[in-house]
Amino acid sequence: MNNVILIGMPGAGKTTVGTYLSELIGYGYVDSDSVIIAREGKRLNELIAEYGREKFLDIEAKVNAEITASRCVIATGGSVVYRPYALETLKKTGRVVYLKLSLAELESRLGDLKERGVALKAGYTLKDLYDERTPLYERYAEITVCLDGLSVEEAANKIAEALQ
Repeated sequence: MNNVILIGMPGAGKTTVGTYLSELIGYGYVDSDSVIIAREGKRLNELIAEYGREKFLDIEAKVNAEITASRCVIATGGSVVYRPYALETLKKTGRVVYLKLSLAELESRLGDLKERGVALKAGYTLKDLYDERTPLYERYAEITVCLDGLSVEEAANKIAEALQ
């Protein structure tokens, strides 16, 4: 195993669990959203507001496709699945793990999606987004781990077990 690539909905725990997982398995950690922010000099919600959803998705995909890491947990943005070439490129460097949460669990975790920098289509609700993205996450995942009701530590341990 080289890299561990985490995908999933906003609020699924890619950043929080990913950081803990990297420590647990002795890997480095890369947050692709942080790389985007550093490269572009703006927060995600500002980029979406300035460039629009489609251009933001292009920026996100380019950044993800250009990540060159080894022995790292890579937390991707939730919308990385909209540009297949980004995930196909990442997939060559490691295993893709889908952090799955129920819609009810996500609703309890998330606040304002726009403030959070989620690439939403006009008029979309969290349920719309969930219904649209879930099949995409399932398509790209090599491993799916359901994290409903788990603490950060329990989630990281469950992922580490699944990677064995």
